[in-house]
Amino acid sequence: MHSTETSNSEFYTLDIGGMTCASCVGRVEKALDKIPGVEAATVNLATEQARIRVKRGSSTLADIIALVKKTGYEAKESSTRGNLDKKASKSFWADDGLGRVILSFLLSAPLFLPMFFMPFGIHWSLSGWWQLALATPVQFILGWRFYVAGYKSLMAGAGNMDLLVALGTSAAYGLSLYLLLTSNHAHELYFEGSAVIICMVLLGKWLESRAKQQTSEAIRALQKLWPEHAKVLNADVELHGNTGVGEDQRRDLPFDQVLPGDRILILPGERIPVDGVIISGSSHVDESLLTGESEPIKKLVGSKVIGGALNGEGVLVVKAQAVGIESVLSQIINLVEEAQTQKAPIQKLVDQVSAIFVPTVIILALITGIGNWLYFDSVSIAILRAVAVLVIACPCALGLATPAAIMAGTGIAARFGILIKDPQVLELAHKLNIVAFDKTGTLTIGKPRMLALLPFDQSSADTEGILATAAGLRLGSEHPLAKALLDASKEKGVTPVATASSKALPGIGIEGVPSSGPFVDQTLRLQSVASLEGSLQHDIVLQKAQVCFEQGQTVSVLMSVGSQDREASKPIAMIVFGDELKPNAKSAVAALHALHIRTVMLSGDNLAAANRVGKNIGIDEVFAQIMPSNKAEIIRDLQNTSEDKKHFVSMFGDGVNDAPALAMADVGMAMSTGTDVAMQAAGITLMRGDPTLVAAAIDISKKLGTRFVKIYFGRLHLIRLVYRWQLWVIYHPCWLVVPWHSPASAS
Repeated sequence: MHSTETSNSEFYTLDIGGMTCASCVGRVEKALDKIPGVEAATVNLATEQARIRVKRGSSTLADIIALVKKTGYEAKESSTRGNLDKKASKSFWADDGLGRVILSFLLSAPLFLPMFFMPFGIHWSLSGWWQLALATPVQFILGWRFYVAGYKSLMAGAGNMDLLVALGTSAAYGLSLYLLLTSNHAHELYFEGSAVIICMVLLGKWLESRAKQQTSEAIRALQKLWPEHAKVLNADVELHGNTGVGEDQRRDLPFDQVLPGDRILILPGERIPVDGVIISGSSHVDESLLTGESEPIKKLVGSKVIGGALNGEGVLVVKAQAVGIESVLSQIINLVEEAQTQKAPIQKLVDQVSAIFVPTVIILALITGIGNWLYFDSVSIAILRAVAVLVIACPCALGLATPAAIMAGTGIAARFGILIKDPQVLELAHKLNIVAFDKTGTLTIGKPRMLALLPFDQSSADTEGILATAAGLRLGSEHPLAKALLDASKEKGVTPVATASSKALPGIGIEGVPSSGPFVDQTLRLQSVASLEGSLQHDIVLQKAQVCFEQGQTVSVLMSVGSQDREASKPIAMIVFGDELKPNAKSAVAALHALHIRTVMLSGDNLAAANRVGKNIGIDEVFAQIMPSNKAEIIRDLQNTSEDKKHFVSMFGDGVNDAPALAMADVGMAMSTGTDVAMQAAGITLMRGDPTLVAAAIDISKKLGTRFVKIYFGRLHLIRLVYRWQLWVIYHPCWLVVPWHSPASAS
């Protein structure tokens, strides 16, 4: 990922090499924070990346890379594709490769296998010189990485887990070598302890590397969706159907040379290289890796397609609209990467602990060694127990578990069409006990159609004239009801009447003056029934609309505003709309109830209509006839409904008017089929309009906590194995200055 710029700052992503534990992360972050002009810097151990925001003109990328290298680590500007491909194809003999683990265990096996026979009274071991020959390559060839990393950490004025391993194993190896040269008693040597410790830590490093690689699979899978080339039609080619385009009428251009406006030919079975609109042909398109939608989607002329989707049986010609970093696929990858690179709040605490962990362990090891030396008057016992403290203490489990769990959660979620923008929501989502739904477009299909046009004065009813006038008021509007009106006028062959002095009335409707037709030069207003509340007309309209509301339909009223006196307004006609529920709306609510989460619906519809929808799908509580500005207030009230504890509330919406509520909620969820404003305000974006993904996102958050525990305690299990080896090697390990046994019993 290359650098990006905002108006006042530059943003860089770097690949950092040589980090081994959370202490390394803290050291790199401290170094970056000292660079002049750095506004924010975060480093992630799992992705091995640093993200830095710098004031424009203060420090260059070369300055930042030079400082990171001075700290003792490798750094280069990140190339998303190249970096992940490199991680995916690590050598078998790499520092954290499986080859070194296997070789270390093969060399160490003759050293520790005789211990298994000790409980049976069989005391046999290799000679001291054979032990030295087997332990030396493990210590100084396979374990050389710990010396290099430990030395770099010392030069940077800090310590890390590698330093603990290097110090501990070197002490055990050095003491064994000294005893071998002076006494030549094999049973008093501890080469097996230093060798096995390195084996176990190398195994842990390989498991960590494997976890990093597996949790990056989602991004690699998305990147592989990009075709290397695109078949771009020549500018002079005329389309007469979707066949007959010869080889001489198109060019195979590299993916990065395709420009917006180019016409791309996609053959059956090929990946679509760009975002665009179909201008010729029809086919079924598989977008499962992008949206999580399992079934191929029928695409016709005029349908939009997403780059990376798989074309089915038809030949398509697509006009490119967004390419490269502007494409949906690129934005998905960036969103997933940002979520994986950012730190959850708990990770900040982990980093703080890890920063002081290593020096604390070294001090404890010194106290243990000195205390045992003074108490037992034995240098060998003191050294061995200090070694136990150094090696068994390991901060890597704490440092890796959180970022690896975040990577796993965001990666798996992306595969199911759930894009997590803010890692903090992963910590909050499993705490949710209330989910609030916007009705239109989330629980309903969001494409209402006009069911009826009912004039108030039947004697002079001109339904076509009323429809033309109402449709004219809605020209240019993107509101679902506006589209339904325009679609109805088109179906009936009615031309909308142009309107002058048109203006939107927030929370009410729209007002304008028709330039022709039966209501020429009159000021008309198309508005909701709820907006008439408090006027004389409200009771008249409500009486007629009540039957529609009871059937769950939406009603708009065309009013003639005869003068400045509101009471002089006259209702002309009532327009009835119907919007079907999504097929999986009921199952989505049921899934939330299974998680013991209360459901709420927010709607601007009449109470009767909203209640009918809520009852059909099992919603617990319905808020109806609310203005868009009131949604955020309702979310805040839901959060504070209990005096003894705070409720955690999620808002699920898709429109501009949902943005304040999405921002107010603890976890905001928006649909990618909605507005950009809603997606910017939300912490989670659902790539398809499926409300069941709400429960899936919460379930991923719950399982993420389980993943954290498994990674953390799995790593602790390795530490426990090392501890058991120490029990065999050191007999009476001591973590404290006061030993477990008296000098008499020890002798």
